[in-house]
Amino acid sequence: MKAILEQWTGLMHPVIGMVHLRPLPGSPRFAGDLSAVISAAVTDAVIWKDAGAHGLMVENFGDVPFYKGDVPRETVAAMTAVAAEIRRAVPPLPLGINVLRNDGESALAVAAAVGASYIRVNVLSGSAVTDQGVIEGRAADLMRYRKALGATDIKVLADVRVKHAAPLAERPLQDEVEELVHRAGADAVIVSGTGTGKPTDPSHAAEVKQIAGDAPVLIGSGADANSIPQLKPACDGFIVGSAAKPGGRIDEPVDLDLAKQIVNKI
Repeated sequence: MKAILEQWTGLMHPVIGMVHLRPLPGSPRFAGDLSAVISAAVTDAVIWKDAGAHGLMVENFGDVPFYKGDVPRETVAAMTAVAAEIRRAVPPLPLGINVLRNDGESALAVAAAVGASYIRVNVLSGSAVTDQGVIEGRAADLMRYRKALGATDIKVLADVRVKHAAPLAERPLQDEVEELVHRAGADAVIVSGTGTGKPTDPSHAAEVKQIAGDAPVLIGSGADANSIPQLKPACDGFIVGSAAKPGGRIDEPVDLDLAKQIVNKI
């Protein structure tokens, strides 16, 4: 298995800590103060650094209900402002961007602007039925845009059978994973449970890992102290979010002790 990033060479299971943003300008629940959004995000990022995480992922989680495709300009501008402040606060940690629900091109633009290392794309190839409707992968557009930006060093982490969704039509898992890596160009594959914080099936992750070959496989949800021992043999890294928050409540700040426990367990 090749490392996703050079900084992670030799790491058995890098841990990416989630920074869930409060509602951003333009979203229904925005409280009117972007500086408060930035402050909360930077605080979570610093806590993850202190807990020993190997990377971060910034996500506009507070912007529900999500657009299924392109987000508005104000979302891109706000996420760029937040990500830039996180980069200044914790410059050594690799940073990732996820623009929900599936705006990979905006994520790539933000990443290129702030010097981030990777993005997450929920539906890179194929089609999924979601609460936003039917989402179709746009790998051709994204990969050409990455080339045009001169940003081929920014890695694309892509979900297979993404959470909060169902396949538009059932297909063999082997076909989905192979096409995600070899035809859509994903640099790593993410395996999750059915929703945010929901457990990932270790046997499902192990099957994806066997199919993915040299492409790293990350656990995208449900990693906690109880499930980590079963998940470690089935993956190459973890994305951790709600497990590091009191009561698993996504709108709570990251808790240093919980984050340390998760990182140390991994």
